[in-house]
Amino acid sequence: MEKMPYRSDLDATVSVVSTVEAARSEWQAGLPVLHGEQVVLRELRASDAASLFALLTAEEVARFISPPPTSVEGFERFIAWTLRQRTLGTYVCFAITLKGFDTAIGIFQVRETERGFGTAEWGFALGSGFWGTGIFHEGADLVLEFAFDTLGVHRLEARAAVLNGRGNGALMKIGAVQECILRKSFLRKGQHLDQALYSILADDRRASRWTPGVVVSARRQH
Repeated sequence: MEKMPYRSDLDATVSVVSTVEAARSEWQAGLPVLHGEQVVLRELRASDAASLFALLTAEEVARFISPPPTSVEGFERFIAWTLRQRTLGTYVCFAITLKGFDTAIGIFQVRETERGFGTAEWGFALGSGFWGTGIFHEGADLVLEFAFDTLGVHRLEARAAVLNGRGNGALMKIGAVQECILRKSFLRKGQHLDQALYSILADDRRASRWTPGVVVSARRQH
């Protein structure tokens, strides 16, 4: 998700929901903890701001995503925003951690683009020191299970700059289908870049479960 939905200039905005919409599902009250063999995904905490600032503002990570917050305090505001949006039922953001170590090394995001998560967009950012280790693939599998089985997503989309070879390759490895090129659709550092649009459908996912050998389970945070 190269265009992150968070905007620091709007992070104080509070959305109004109807009485009917206020009936929240369990994940709106707090994200479950998702466990793989080496990866643990959990809700973001304010204390994650420092590690995320250090890892996600590095040029090799940030060059193909919307500009991340420029300070630890900016990440703290971003994290607070993610919790508000989760409560409203429009967006979720998981911290990526390693089993046995609670430090956040990246994030996975899913946001609704159609009311009720029928269609959604997802994205990710991971510290470059953890690229090529299998952490992304394992974490992605956990997020896909959550998106389709818990959020009820029918169609999950992702965008990747055509120049982002690593990002495109990662999406294809987990079964995403490239549908088209969105010409000059992503503004980065004054330059408009082409993006590839990918999708994964719930029906395709059920028909050919991509299983990298991870053990998937979930439990509520306390």
